[in-house]
Amino acid sequence: MSAPTTSRSTLSYFTWSFIVTAAGLALGAALGWQTTGTLGGMATVFFICTVLAVLEISLSFDNAIVNANKLKEMTPEWQHRFLTWGIIIAVFGMRIVFPLAIVAIAAQIGPWEAVVLAAREPDEYARIMNDAHLPIAAFGGTFLMMVGLSYFFNHEKDVHWIAGLERLMSRSATIKGIEIAFVLSLILIFSSFLPEEEASSFVESAIYGLLTFLAVEVVGGLLDASQKTMNAAAKGGVGAFIYLEVLDASFSFDGVIGAFALTQNLFIIAIGLGIGAMYVRSMTIMLVEKGTLAEYRYLEHGAFYAILILSVVMYAQTMVRVPEVITGLGGATLIGLSLWSSIRHNRREVAEERARGETHAHKKQEPQVQT
Repeated sequence: MSAPTTSRSTLSYFTWSFIVTAAGLALGAALGWQTTGTLGGMATVFFICTVLAVLEISLSFDNAIVNANKLKEMTPEWQHRFLTWGIIIAVFGMRIVFPLAIVAIAAQIGPWEAVVLAAREPDEYARIMNDAHLPIAAFGGTFLMMVGLSYFFNHEKDVHWIAGLERLMSRSATIKGIEIAFVLSLILIFSSFLPEEEASSFVESAIYGLLTFLAVEVVGGLLDASQKTMNAAAKGGVGAFIYLEVLDASFSFDGVIGAFALTQNLFIIAIGLGIGAMYVRSMTIMLVEKGTLAEYRYLEHGAFYAILILSVVMYAQTMVRVPEVITGLGGATLIGLSLWSSIRHNRREVAEERARGETHAHKKQEPQVQT
């Protein structure tokens, strides 16, 4: 998987996603029939599962690009582990266990009681989840903002899409801790618009998000350094795996919370978002195997800009309701523009290469002047 040379067709990467989609939608329709006993109820649940899957894909396409960016540096063994264990953690951990854990902690009840609450009192379950939205948004927004800023505040970065801004950030990276100072400043600015009690919760959760990012970086570096000592082939293994799992969790916060705008049923949410997560996995594999990130040089830039936008939106959601469709369309637009810029760059390079070749051929054909 590490070599971007494959003859597989694009559709072949989505075989398992199509299978999971069919199974998930069938399960959703059966759940709708079981809970309502009507064809209308069955169709409604089927439609909600479809919308949730599309929502997850639109919100997480940038996640697939960032995953691919990290995976290309990992060994095939660790790539396989992330794409197998990682998807299990992503689907069952973040789409089912994570919401249950939040409710269990917030309501001070046991895990099984949280499951019963989700099944029997979905409205109360949704209320508890929505009440927990502020600290979740602060934590996830901070982690994602650090991910995005760390990409741009890098003095070794020499490919720039929005050249003026990115050159400035790249040069500023020599100032130690500048991205941390930037995030802390934003935390203070947003918290100043919140009531005192909410501001305290926002700042505390945001600090935890910042510390989590730094801890993952440190632990990942230590684990990978230890692996290099024991086995050079294990480069970029455990540390990168942990980083990607926390990153996926941060991306999932927004989708899980946003899903409650469509339904309060945890099991319908798990089906819809689980289908979407499979497409994100398929896109990640395709990007790595086909070497798409190398072929389209600005695609990563668009993804990391989308991450920064998402992080700011998560902060803003602590004060106002921001529809998920805006978040999804914003990220998709940035990625689309970066793809378009990459294609234009590639065409320009081909044209310049052709012009150089024609000039060279013309010079070779010129008659030599005898002296």
